[in-house]
Amino acid sequence: MVSKQLSGQQKAAAVIVALGAETASKVYKFLKEDEVEQLTFEVARLPQLQGKEMSVALNDFYQLCLTQKVITEGGMEYARNVLEKAYGSQMATSLLERVTRSLRTKAFEFIRKVDYKNLLAVIQNEHPQTIALILSYARADQAATIIAELPREYQIDVVERIANMDRTSPEIIKLVEKNLELKFSTIMSVDFMEFGGVNYIADIMNHMDRANEKHIFDELNQKDAKLSEEIRKKMFVFEDIIILDDMSIQRFLRDVDSKDLVFAIKGANQEVADLIFRNMSTRAAETIQSDLEYTHNVRLRDVEEAQQRIVAVIRRLESEGELVIMKGGKDEIIE
Repeated sequence: MVSKQLSGQQKAAAVIVALGAETASKVYKFLKEDEVEQLTFEVARLPQLQGKEMSVALNDFYQLCLTQKVITEGGMEYARNVLEKAYGSQMATSLLERVTRSLRTKAFEFIRKVDYKNLLAVIQNEHPQTIALILSYARADQAATIIAELPREYQIDVVERIANMDRTSPEIIKLVEKNLELKFSTIMSVDFMEFGGVNYIADIMNHMDRANEKHIFDELNQKDAKLSEEIRKKMFVFEDIIILDDMSIQRFLRDVDSKDLVFAIKGANQEVADLIFRNMSTRAAETIQSDLEYTHNVRLRDVEEAQQRIVAVIRRLESEGELVIMKGGKDEIIE
């Protein structure tokens, strides 16, 4: 039987199964009603797993628990140092992003459930710093839609403020939440979390429609070219190839250096690698696979640089209208 890749929900279900009924019931006490419902559904439909699949799920869970523990006990820099020594730079970065993204969603939870029009009506007259703070806790698609509807003179200011955010005090969070609490008539609890930052504004921009994205980057390039480029680099990463259609993948493969492709696939996850091979001719795929077999001891830096060069090719082809990166917002495709 071929081993399959589990989704995040399936991994959570696998962990619950591995814990056993008694321990799992204790875990359930800490979950919300909708989380219990979703998790139970996943457990009920979880297929029989091979030992390797269960091991992967449990190891992933352990890594995330370890990440959260070292962040809590020693802070971000300490956590990064520990994780890099344990798992390497690339895995450490991935784990830190996953955990901090999860932690960030605890504050301002109610705004992620409201309609963006209602949220826009409440915050549109606030100071740009307040808007930036609130949108740092909103869903990326909410934030993208709201920024797109802000007055043009506000857009760049808000984007820049979100990108430059790192931490804020619990007192400020409480003050802003209390203000929103009165407007939405909702009682909230507050956590002190990391939020905002370049990664998050990149996620927001990935959901932005093309017209507003172009305007924002045109303006931001003049105001802060370094920040603009930093955001762009985060907007489409090598692993995002999975969102491209087959024609777009086949197009960029024609312009990519074969050595870069070998190095890039060497450090790619299986889903990305399979997708690339699927869009190559049998002969080309055999050549790349043969080169992979004889490519050993590749430095992580070389892999990342190769992947970045491929991403640069994709961005160039998109700007030239040669391929399409499907994004949120108002993009439309005409057959």
